[in-house]
Amino acid sequence: MAMSGGVDSAVSAMLLLEQGYELVGVTFRTFDSIKEHCLAREKGCCSVESIMEAKHLAEKLGFEHHIVDFRETFKTHVIRNFVDEYMHGRTPNPCVLCNSHIKWGVLLETADQLGCEKIATGHYAQIRQRNGHVYLANAVDRHKDQTYFLWMLTEENLKRTIFPLGGYSKPQVRQMALERGFEQLSQKTESQEICFIPNNDYRSFLASQVPDFQQRCHEGNYLNRAGEVVGRHKGFACYTIGQRKRLGIALGAPKYVTRIDVERNEVTLGDYDDLYSNGLRAVHCMFRDEAWLQESPEVEARIRYKSPAQPANIRIDGDKAQLQFLQPVWGVTPGQSLVIYKDGLVVGGGIIEG
Repeated sequence: MAMSGGVDSAVSAMLLLEQGYELVGVTFRTFDSIKEHCLAREKGCCSVESIMEAKHLAEKLGFEHHIVDFRETFKTHVIRNFVDEYMHGRTPNPCVLCNSHIKWGVLLETADQLGCEKIATGHYAQIRQRNGHVYLANAVDRHKDQTYFLWMLTEENLKRTIFPLGGYSKPQVRQMALERGFEQLSQKTESQEICFIPNNDYRSFLASQVPDFQQRCHEGNYLNRAGEVVGRHKGFACYTIGQRKRLGIALGAPKYVTRIDVERNEVTLGDYDDLYSNGLRAVHCMFRDEAWLQESPEVEARIRYKSPAQPANIRIDGDKAQLQFLQPVWGVTPGQSLVIYKDGLVVGGGIIEG
């Protein structure tokens, strides 16, 4: 049982115990914020405080608990990718890589070492089967649905996975914690930040990770959509597509980042409507049943976690895909995940190229 110290993994553990499962709790240490980021206080799902909360809860519920140090693996697979993507003008999604490489990578190896047949997490997702394939499926609580972050999981991963909360809403989960005598836990708030950047300042984090950051990411020109210089920015890596706040420039009306040119260190600003797109390209794609999509290319696609799935047609070419939306979508961002749904199932995904 992967335990974060939060209410979701805690209630998942309670439900599994009530269903007769024998549990072994595991909480992983993925980063050292005091050492790496010089923060005065740690917080987040992998902080020392959360780790100890998970350990104490396992003890209270009566099953063994292990703390596993995944920091080097996390740094190699997640943090390094995060830094590299921003330094190439893209906006990464570290949770996707963490899930595939950490929570369903080394965690499965740990489960084998501990003699566990399956792993369970507090994610809001379900598992379904169709035509001999195993799929992720939307959670009942669409507001909390986390399938967007889990699209890289393989069928073998899913065959060994249990999602106890897939059929419940968040209010129901909090109520279950309260009914079982965990009032404080039932009211625990959630962090919306990237776990290894608790102060939500990724620009300072990049500067701490890239030795020649100031040389590579220095002041450059802001351009308007006509290509004219309208001001100066702080460095291309400090911006993401669709960004409106913290631009440090006043142009008489709200402006948004519409393009980032790494080679020329230029950032283009435009209007809200300039960010609408009819389609996109994706790379590093994975599909569960490619033949199904070739025969029936009508899908729904999500281009970010908070965006609803939009109807589209997909054309697959090896590990690449071209998507054409039925209606224009806003804010297609290179580096973010594209997640493809069909009949409520996650049928594939990829990384947005443009």
